[in-house]
Amino acid sequence: MKDLYENCLQCPRKCGVNRNESLGFCKEPSDIRIAVACLHFGEEPLITVHGGSGTIFFTGCNLRCAFCQNYQISQQGMGANVSKEEFAQICLKLEEAGAENINLVTGSHHIPAIARGLEEARKRGLTLPVCWNSSGYDSVESLKLLEGLVTIWLPDLKTLSPELSKSLCAAEDYPEKAKEAVKWMIDRNPLKLVSVKKEVPDSTSGKPGKIVEKDKILQGVIVRHLFLPGRFFETADVLQWLKENADGKAIISLMSQYTPVPFKGSEEELSKRKKALSSIENRLVNESEDKDLRDLIEAYDFDYLFYQDLCADTEWLPDFEKKQPFSYKLAKPVWHFKYGFVK
Repeated sequence: MKDLYENCLQCPRKCGVNRNESLGFCKEPSDIRIAVACLHFGEEPLITVHGGSGTIFFTGCNLRCAFCQNYQISQQGMGANVSKEEFAQICLKLEEAGAENINLVTGSHHIPAIARGLEEARKRGLTLPVCWNSSGYDSVESLKLLEGLVTIWLPDLKTLSPELSKSLCAAEDYPEKAKEAVKWMIDRNPLKLVSVKKEVPDSTSGKPGKIVEKDKILQGVIVRHLFLPGRFFETADVLQWLKENADGKAIISLMSQYTPVPFKGSEEELSKRKKALSSIENRLVNESEDKDLRDLIEAYDFDYLFYQDLCADTEWLPDFEKKQPFSYKLAKPVWHFKYGFVK
């Protein structure tokens, strides 16, 4: 596996760095580093289901998204090295905690090592489906290493504008590469959903309550797109492409949760971020935009689409320094890079 990191061409960035000895564009060496693992209840209903998604947040990223809510781990290096054995143990602990799946967040720069970790987890008894949760800036050649290990694919399709992706994400070729990756995922993973029932106790008495039935995804693709304030036509372009290439074959998740992040960092870092964010209106989505988006998705009439309710709450923004980076309503911690396994 060291050879795959020697002249790193894993992602579309193809920076060619020997990551056995130094850091790539992703700011990461060849060792897997992880920040947090938790049961996450804020994903799409098909992913969260009853027990929550067993979410693992990897350190580093092959993009530089100026609006990234996870910037502490994606751009500032929070996390700890884990061996393939430790990675497997984290997966098994998530399954033991009741996770519906293993949800791998932003691992595009570590695909060979992640594949080895998943193989080890399977050998040790992991039975859950695995979800690839990425920015969409993936290399198809690298994604092939995950075939047979990953069955659920959760890519972003951020924008189809090379100009915007260059200024916001430092990747002018993002639209081209993301479309290639999304098409590859859809072509090889037809949707497979099952219905799962669970008895939910009465919240006041604790006695057995009603039976709740929810759909669960075992295989297939959910394509996410985050609406950027003031950029309605960008979203219209993305939805047009999805209508032509994904409707009926994948699930669409249109998100309206864009939130200005109270970034911390050096003056140089904050200055670069401010310049990049000038490409959009760095604010919450307003009611007028929400109405326009609802009209748009009604006009497109997608076969299967999720859309978030508008919410001005910003308390959900994570702080990965904390043992519990999210609110307890949103997540239950299982492992943290500072504290290890959390009881």
